[in-house]
Amino acid sequence: MAFTLSLRRPFVADHFHDLPGFQEDRHGHNWEVEAAVKLAREADEPAFAAALETWVRGVDYRLLNELPALAGRNPTAEALAEWALRELQASALRPQWVKIREKANYWALCRAGVDR
Repeated sequence: MAFTLSLRRPFVADHFHDLPGFQEDRHGHNWEVEAAVKLAREADEPAFAAALETWVRGVDYRLLNELPALAGRNPTAEALAEWALRELQASALRPQWVKIREKANYWALCRAGVDR
């Protein structure tokens, strides 16, 4: 039997946008990441929690524009969701999706196995 487990973690981070036609000064958000993984057994839950917590520690109270993983990218909820999904995949988990909430009415969902 397989289980699907989702976990949600808050984080605080700043970013700014400097793109042609879209510019915003540095500002912060109370973000939230939520991820779902398929687990073979309940005992795998601590590994999932640890992997998600590791990702959160890397972004919490940071300026997202300065993070190497986002180099050359606009630090949007979409970019964060894709990055978090890849990090969970790299930790040998089987994530189904990652959702990043930037504000109450704005979030992005990145699904595993779905091409751009």
